[in-house]
Amino acid sequence: MQRNAMKDLVAWKNSKNRKPLLLYGARKVGKTYLVKEFGQKYFQDTIYINFETNNIVNNIIKDNITPEYIIKNLEIVFNKKIDKNNTLIFFDEIQKNTRALTSLKYFYEEAPEYHIIGAGSLLGVHINKKDFSFPVGKVDFLTIYPMSFEEFIINSGHDLLIEKIKNSYNTNTALLEEIHQKALELYYDYITIGGMPEVVKEYISTKSVISAIDYQKDIIDSYKNDITKYCESLNTANKILKTFDSIPIQLAKDNKKFQYKLIQKGGTSNIFGDSINWLVNVGIVNECVKTKIGVPLKMYEDVDSFKLYMNDVGLLTNLSEFPIYLIRNREAANKNMIGILTENYVASSLKYNGLNLNYWTNEYESEVDFILQSENGQIIPVEVKSSTHVKSRSLNNYIKKYNPDFSIRISERNFGFKNNIKSVPLYAVFCITKNNLDK
Repeated sequence: MQRNAMKDLVAWKNSKNRKPLLLYGARKVGKTYLVKEFGQKYFQDTIYINFETNNIVNNIIKDNITPEYIIKNLEIVFNKKIDKNNTLIFFDEIQKNTRALTSLKYFYEEAPEYHIIGAGSLLGVHINKKDFSFPVGKVDFLTIYPMSFEEFIINSGHDLLIEKIKNSYNTNTALLEEIHQKALELYYDYITIGGMPEVVKEYISTKSVISAIDYQKDIIDSYKNDITKYCESLNTANKILKTFDSIPIQLAKDNKKFQYKLIQKGGTSNIFGDSINWLVNVGIVNECVKTKIGVPLKMYEDVDSFKLYMNDVGLLTNLSEFPIYLIRNREAANKNMIGILTENYVASSLKYNGLNLNYWTNEYESEVDFILQSENGQIIPVEVKSSTHVKSRSLNNYIKKYNPDFSIRISERNFGFKNNIKSVPLYAVFCITKNNLDK
């Protein structure tokens, strides 16, 4: 599977100031596959250690974590010479061995010439523990997300479509209607299938939606298994599971602000706050925080008001038990639910592109789905619509109040620019990046 993150790994390899690299990301987003493919393509050899299964290396690192000692013993265990220029060392599930994680500091200080990558599905939770001393400044970071819609298009064999979409986004020029409709068809495939690599691969190889969504169910089950397996107590695990299961219910409400009472009667932030942090830290959900309007947005956030979106729209479709045929037959569908899937898709797409997730409301019940800040400090409102019906009282109220340089409306409509609103089709959200936020 072709992944955009491969370019980031190559840039890391070629960097003169390279540090050991840590990969964040939820389970099943393709971290292990990506690093192994990276090693195969760009190195002569790869030393792969999974700390969940390799007790020999676990025991070695218990005794000594100096680079010289580790390298010498890895050469003995794997019976091969480790070439600092041509061997990739991959510590997988590194959160299972805190000594291995700490060793990255010493590789940076004493042996920076070696190429070392660490990854782990629960790495975010482990690093955020209060009693863990993390080697700040001694490692590089890269977050791996589910496959974006752009990657979905490429791996589906429609890569020539990418440049046409990007050109239309940059010039506000409508695509030919036939191409526009084809891109929309692929988009609706994506909100059904999502971007988990195993699911996408199954769908592409079999063209079977039913077979692909079985893989989605397996991934959701693996998330729940992680929660019960790795939490410190059954009580903590139950709280996280209840929080996770409440996400479709939360998003189905007209007021999508996260409400603890929807998890459990009498629920509060004191009871479920840590559960939300757990889900965010492992990358299962993305948090979108309410903000007032000002630069920088981060300073105007209301951290007590937020929404939670699934990391992958396909998993939300599955978790919601949404009938697949209704996604295609949108006239018969529950428009509110289609809107939720659309909004979740946009949230995960913006997050993938490195944009912070914020939304805006006022006292008159107006709400703008996303508020973005560009590199030069522009504040841009983004309205999301799941169809061609684009009238929006909320966006109009925002424009009257703040008079932004321009606004973005995401919908089924083709590209265009009218009344100072940039029309972006649903399939083109991958074009919206921090350094590409202009008219």
